[in-house]
Amino acid sequence: MPGFDVGRYKKRNTVERAINQLKQCRAVATRDDKRGCVFLVTATAAALVIRLRT
Repeated sequence: MPGFDVGRYKKRNTVERAINQLKQCRAVATRDDKRGCVFLVTATAAALVIRLRT
């Protein structure tokens, strides 16, 4: 049974927090876009806005 890896847990926590911040954006959370490429652009734009605000 593998042991508890603190570094891996920190990375997982960071990813989960980033996903939760993205879900705050309505367009990303509801996935209103019909095409995958448009959704990718929407998610990228939301991530960029989050990054610029912090």
